[in-house]
Amino acid sequence: MAFTTDRRAKTQKTYPIRPPLPLSPRLFAFAAGLTLAAVPAYGAEPGNTDSDGGFYGFSDSLPEVLTTTRLRQPKTRVPGSTTVIEGDMIRDLGIMHLVEVFRLVPGMVVGHVGSSTPVTTYHGTVHYEQRRMQVLVDGRTAHRATLSDMDWQTMPVPLELIERIEVSRGPNSAAYGINAFLGTINIITRDPADTVGAEVRAVRGSRQYIRTFASIGDASQDYDWRLAFEKRQFEGFDYQLVDDPVTDEIIRVPFNDGHDINVLNYDSRLTVSPAFNAEFRAGVVDGENEEDVNKSGELGATANPDIDVRDYYLQTRLNFTPSEQHFYHLQFSFENFKRRQSWPISIPESAVNCLRNGTLVFWRENRDVCFAEPAPGATPLTADVNAHSEDSRLEFELQDTIIFNRDLKLVTGAGYRQDIYRSETYFNGRGSNYQSRVFGNVEYTPVRWLTLNGGGNWERTTTTDESYFSPRVAANFVFTPNHALRFVYSKAVRTPDGFEQNPDYGFTLRNVEPAQYSDFEGYRVENTDVWDNPSLVTLGRELEEERITSKEISYFGQFPAGAALFTLEVRAFRDQLRDMISGIIQFDDWTIDNNVDLNQKGFEVEASMEYPGTTLRTSYGYLDQDGSYNGPQIFDDDGNVDAGEKQYNVDLLGRLSVRHSGSVALIQDLTAGFLGSAAFYWADEFERGTHSERLDLRLAKKIFQPNYTAEIALTMQHWVNEQPDLSADNNIKHQNQFFIEAGVRF
Repeated sequence: MAFTTDRRAKTQKTYPIRPPLPLSPRLFAFAAGLTLAAVPAYGAEPGNTDSDGGFYGFSDSLPEVLTTTRLRQPKTRVPGSTTVIEGDMIRDLGIMHLVEVFRLVPGMVVGHVGSSTPVTTYHGTVHYEQRRMQVLVDGRTAHRATLSDMDWQTMPVPLELIERIEVSRGPNSAAYGINAFLGTINIITRDPADTVGAEVRAVRGSRQYIRTFASIGDASQDYDWRLAFEKRQFEGFDYQLVDDPVTDEIIRVPFNDGHDINVLNYDSRLTVSPAFNAEFRAGVVDGENEEDVNKSGELGATANPDIDVRDYYLQTRLNFTPSEQHFYHLQFSFENFKRRQSWPISIPESAVNCLRNGTLVFWRENRDVCFAEPAPGATPLTADVNAHSEDSRLEFELQDTIIFNRDLKLVTGAGYRQDIYRSETYFNGRGSNYQSRVFGNVEYTPVRWLTLNGGGNWERTTTTDESYFSPRVAANFVFTPNHALRFVYSKAVRTPDGFEQNPDYGFTLRNVEPAQYSDFEGYRVENTDVWDNPSLVTLGRELEEERITSKEISYFGQFPAGAALFTLEVRAFRDQLRDMISGIIQFDDWTIDNNVDLNQKGFEVEASMEYPGTTLRTSYGYLDQDGSYNGPQIFDDDGNVDAGEKQYNVDLLGRLSVRHSGSVALIQDLTAGFLGSAAFYWADEFERGTHSERLDLRLAKKIFQPNYTAEIALTMQHWVNEQPDLSADNNIKHQNQFFIEAGVRF
């Protein structure tokens, strides 16, 4: 991530489009067509943007991004499509959960799996584990080290503190390495100098949603600081559908899938001299994520396996500015993710005997024996098991930026990351991974109408003991200062994480009762004891890197229309994804392998219209995906090639790939200090044949007084479809959900 040495330097907002609320993608296309028809013809340009105003000599009228190359660039020179979502927009739309911000990004989909676990992805290829997008918070890697997935519920980022979120759409490993396989999410928080004073906010809503936020801070010539606290509580979905063991009917039962999370953040900046300042950040996350016994319990769980969360992070960044044309930073961060999860189990006597005899408990040929009707007087084994884990990440980065002149800019750097994981259950001890990288990007404008970008990342990781190079080259044809056509070619890799590559999965029995099973005290039930289908097991098979080759043609343009400004970005892409890791990662079913190839093509549109007091924004993504199986042959019990199992692996990789998705949003200043907003989100053609549509409405009243400002607001979320989109268990009783909030700032 490339900030200026003073993050308070002016940045230009990008504003999104919001035509009348549609009921389908067809209506969206019609509304977008009307909007485009109303825009004046190309050619009406504001003054010369080659003046000396703005950062690096660019005009502040052009949106700028920081993420794509680690250089701060106007969108006409960026080598790829990047979505920018301002913090003010997030708050004005009444977004209640951080992960839901990404419904505004073309091509991204948000859903919930398991016990209401939120997931998001760009172009699918993911479900539970979100491993293929790099997520940064103020330059700090945010995903967990053990499973390389994102825990959005425990992210230490209050909505009130978001300055902006940038999403680089398309492979970005050239800038950020292995995890930026499909793109990069960069969450930039507000500078402490911008939040001086005290603020308190409280939100209460449906399904026991409670969120409270408080911050206090100050700024002086030398030292700026902020201390913030947030509490999040939510009960999740209302009910799930399960089989009644007595009647064998599908019934509704409560869903234990909420969370209660506390976050404490400290952010500061010490200015030693005009040429040097230091940032320090620290945070603690404490609370509980609820897990449902029907979804997450293993080995005959008899109670909900809730997760106790204890995380913290420390981050220091030293910013040096030898001159206006040269600056660099040193960044150090340490993060620790601690999870404590335990639950009681009950194993029938027949299954215990199978364990004693080395018989596969869940193999279908053994189920009649291992799960026979209990004999009179049979006593089950009861015990406690756990899935505790602890991950630590130490990361170092040096980044250097040189502005030779307005037409030649270079960013280079090096980084090192150490991931240490500890878990008796997942690894039977501890393990570690190491990554080292060298990266760079050069921006060169040989003539006024052409900007060239070339960059790459060389990286070595111990998960495969191999080195990889991810390149990107781009040519931006700048027709006028506000219009550019981009051609981008990039390659990227993603290597398997520690749990994919080196698992040692098993549950250790403790507090075993009754005494007749005392020989099982401390016994470790390995996943090799409970394979559901031994012929499909791939545990121990060495995995290789996933590879993607991406080609993009995109357009960015701004069209002034009197007091209004219309902005349009269109991206067409064709991606080839090879040797993708697909399959099941479960205690009783481990089938992952480099076994699927994907071809993806499509286009995305992001547009905005801003009038005085009005912001209108729309996004749309179309994805055409073809997959094929390229792994080893799979045979059924009769020795025949199992075509169904091959297709199953292909389908698993497309669980969040949807053909149509998009959003339309409107933010409008009203009279008497009122602010209204509306947003419509949809995603069509999930794997289950379902789709998601939701309409959000918000009305806020802002009060401005000499000594304070205040706001009260009411938000309604209307779920158009009664049928759940991603999981049949994600059910709510009422399609209309209401939230009320109040805040004051001194």
